[in-house]
Amino acid sequence: MFSPEGPTLRELTAQALSSVEHGYDLLATKFDLTPFRTSDRLLGAVADALEPLGPFDTGLDVCCGTGAGLSVLRSVCAGPVTGVDFSAGMLAEARAAHPDATLVRADALALPFAPVFDLAVSFGAFGHFLPSEQETLFRQIHTALRPGGTLAFPLPAPPRVGSAPYWTLWGFDAAMRVRNALWHPPFVMYYRTFRLQDVHHRLTTAGFHVELLPLHSLGTREDGSPRCRLVVARKA
Repeated sequence: MFSPEGPTLRELTAQALSSVEHGYDLLATKFDLTPFRTSDRLLGAVADALEPLGPFDTGLDVCCGTGAGLSVLRSVCAGPVTGVDFSAGMLAEARAAHPDATLVRADALALPFAPVFDLAVSFGAFGHFLPSEQETLFRQIHTALRPGGTLAFPLPAPPRVGSAPYWTLWGFDAAMRVRNALWHPPFVMYYRTFRLQDVHHRLTTAGFHVELLPLHSLGTREDGSPRCRLVVARKA
């Protein structure tokens, strides 16, 4: 739910009719008051799952936004942490919340880093990348990691076909495709283009060994499968 202090319908409409970068610049000061901000419950579950996989020294939050994921890196990394995003507005909010972090404005498809990171994370950003861009994204992260470094991100299970959440996401993606066909600049955000099978293949092609860890604290579905998994991809 949106907070009463969050963005108005007019502000959300202005964001939706902007480019991705400018849209997030417009929304930045109120982003943490929207449902789009990664929940503390999910952040905590990821931090708990990463803890036994360490130790980690340096950490990178890819598409860090206002910096929610930097708290996860702080909890599991002994060394400096870095966030990268292409929205100056979101980075300004992250800088205020995490003054000790290094924050870099850059496109995730062209990361300006040498292989210096032990751990990279990302939360809620992959819908902004078209399927044709995802392998490039993973290769860029692979390049920024040290040998043996880890990329980790949560991946919720897809909603049951025919359920209300299924049709909600289907409707959102359909509306977004119509919007992008009729209005420029495009605003790329799709919920159904980041499927586990495809992601696993693209990570492997980019040079990662992949495993999946259930995030038990987030519960299970009716068939007993986890509601959310942590994708753990190690640089080969």
